[in-house]
Amino acid sequence: MHEKLRFLLLQVRNPADPMRRQEVRCFNRVLQCNGDQITPWDLLAGPPAAADLDAHDAVLLGGSGHYSATSSDPWIDPVLDCLRDIHRTSKPTFASCWGFQAMARAMGGEVIKDMQRAELGTHWLHLTPAGHNDPIFSPLGEIFGGQMGHEDRVSRLPADAVRLASTDLVENQAYRFEGKPIYCTQFHPELNLADLIGRVNQYPEYIRRICGMPPERFGELLEDTPDTEKLILRFVNHVFG
Repeated sequence: MHEKLRFLLLQVRNPADPMRRQEVRCFNRVLQCNGDQITPWDLLAGPPAAADLDAHDAVLLGGSGHYSATSSDPWIDPVLDCLRDIHRTSKPTFASCWGFQAMARAMGGEVIKDMQRAELGTHWLHLTPAGHNDPIFSPLGEIFGGQMGHEDRVSRLPADAVRLASTDLVENQAYRFEGKPIYCTQFHPELNLADLIGRVNQYPEYIRRICGMPPERFGELLEDTPDTEKLILRFVNHVFG
């Protein structure tokens, strides 16, 4: 589907991290696109220039194995500037997890580390009134599952962000920017159950730290979330027709 569209996947992962390749495969699957339609870009080496963004139809941002959107490391300021340019130019963008947090920070929201509200595994979300009226989110229904893994959270949304979904623990789980084709989710609609297991097996320290259990028991708490996996393709269909 959408064989002519080109996606730029902005990644924040170490060079040897196998989840770099897994992330590309996950987005390929949910977008039902060919392998050459997604171009990975290493944000740790620097953000894309305007010409790189212009050469692609849409931007994707995913998670991060070892990096926080609250970082003060030198690499992050140019990245936040790039995200501001994406917002300013209304570049079609779908951001999950780290991307959700970084976009919020770039546009004046607040991101904090909060282990008391960390979430890992399959969690259940509910739509806000705006979510019920949103063409991308409303088909999910009142309650839907999402695959999660975060220790940071967005404690305050940017001024022009519209909240779309929450969990009982974390209020800001999804938002869009008013009048712009930019959607952001704390959860991972690009992941299914097997993907999440593969990812946390790569970072098993998160299981003990967030869930307080041995990694071998973690899979018992997970469920597949097929409805949520349709979210990014529905976004693309809505934006590009």
